[in-house]
Amino acid sequence: MPVEAVSPDSFRQDLVDQGFAIRTEDLWKTYEMGSEQVQALRGVSIDIRRGEYVAIMGPSGSGKSTLMNLIGCLDAPTSGKYWLAGRLVSELDEDELAYIRNKEIGFVFQTFNLLPRATALHNVELPLIYNGTPAEERLAKAKRALEAVDLGSRMMHKPNELSGGQCQRVAVARALVNSPSIVLADEPTGNLDSKTGEEIMSLFSRLHKEGNTIILVTHEHDIAQHADRILHIRDGKVESDEPVKH
Repeated sequence: MPVEAVSPDSFRQDLVDQGFAIRTEDLWKTYEMGSEQVQALRGVSIDIRRGEYVAIMGPSGSGKSTLMNLIGCLDAPTSGKYWLAGRLVSELDEDELAYIRNKEIGFVFQTFNLLPRATALHNVELPLIYNGTPAEERLAKAKRALEAVDLGSRMMHKPNELSGGQCQRVAVARALVNSPSIVLADEPTGNLDSKTGEEIMSLFSRLHKEGNTIILVTHEHDIAQHADRILHIRDGKVESDEPVKH
């Protein structure tokens, strides 16, 4: 009996129906360093479901930053496939990737990446400005995002008028404003003292309980323990994939 072919659209819908936010299949990333080739990733295959809270750990040079860049559509794999929200993004062009980055991924960086002369409200509005959201809707969404991170009273303050923890909350609000498929946090507590770092991690835990998919890249074991699952990357491969025992 012949096997019925599965269309790309059908496969995409299957992934969405099964609850997958992310699926990678045999991802490789090779960098040309002069006359040498460096294999940063060596056949990484992972599944992350919608609503999961996953930490990615690994020593310097392990490939975790490369994997983060691929998941965040900041770079493209040398080979292999990557689906985000059911869409095969590993085969998209740069314009399509820019759209995916804006719409499907909320980024939170160690260095906050806020415009210094802009208010918290304007910083949170930026992704909506880039995708052409009308001004009135943009303002309402940005206000809601800031209220969600308990900064409703600081909307008109600029970064130099906010503490480090408040700046990171603004960055989290900006990451959430488009209701992305995933929130990708790269060392989000790296520039914060331990007490403020714990406050930010409590915020991520709350956002996760509210249904957000969170991927946390960190080298700190105690920070990774806030997640429900830890992926350890070593030498460009998944060394282990274990649930966190809370």
